[in-house]
Amino acid sequence: MEQPEQRAEGAGPFTTRLTWHLPGGGTAVWESRVARRRGILVVRSPGAAASGRTRADAVALGRLRRLNVIAAIAFVVGGALFAAGAAVAQFGSGNATESASIYFVGGLFFNTGGYVSLLQVVNAPRYAGGEGRLVTRRWRWWSYEPMRVDWLSAFVLFAGTLVFAVSLLDSFLRGLSVQRVNRLIWAPDVVGCVLFLVSGHLGLVEICHGRPCVRPRSLSWWIVAVNQLGSFLFMVAALAAFTRPATGSMVNADIANWGTLTGALCFSLAGLIQLYEHP
Repeated sequence: MEQPEQRAEGAGPFTTRLTWHLPGGGTAVWESRVARRRGILVVRSPGAAASGRTRADAVALGRLRRLNVIAAIAFVVGGALFAAGAAVAQFGSGNATESASIYFVGGLFFNTGGYVSLLQVVNAPRYAGGEGRLVTRRWRWWSYEPMRVDWLSAFVLFAGTLVFAVSLLDSFLRGLSVQRVNRLIWAPDVVGCVLFLVSGHLGLVEICHGRPCVRPRSLSWWIVAVNQLGSFLFMVAALAAFTRPATGSMVNADIANWGTLTGALCFSLAGLIQLYEHP
């Protein structure tokens, strides 16, 4: 008979870690990100000093590996292209179309990374309660699970990449008034940055189980922390890119370009680290 859960941890309505009794004795520990990214559930036998692990089946592990590689590479390439676009804007010919083209291609990679990150959540192995194991469900291209912090974080991230795409498309428009530049290009850019920051915050909630934490030995923590730094730098760049109605010039073009360049490099670095967060 399934035993009751011993302890649930998380923040608000979100559960990020569960510890429960096993029918045969001992305990099992499910952590949202560990199960989703590595396909692992930790099991402690009665009286055992160290934890053992049960893994998801081969189908789930294969999915996790493939999706992880695709998402990681997408963010590495997308971040590199955004950094290149910012470098062209800062040091290049000053051709706005050239920078916009590089940014747009980079945005497509960010879109891909965002959606594949959502697929990782949708198709991750799920814990089987008191049985102390992970189970694999059929493949899905979409789900609606707003009460799961990992799903919400991935969904907000993907939404952020789509809003960025609107801004990047509008940046090809020419002859816009200052008001339209701010409304069509700058405003979606800021909204995208806000969504990235919210997604990163939810990622930290998942890893830290609702409490502030610094975990320098945790690969997952570094991935989310570096991404969050990149999101913060993107926000600084977006605020500096506001076009003043009185002058028709940006608040500070140098800060806008350098913030974008360094923020993009953070996303590339986090993507590289993510390649090592596999089953």
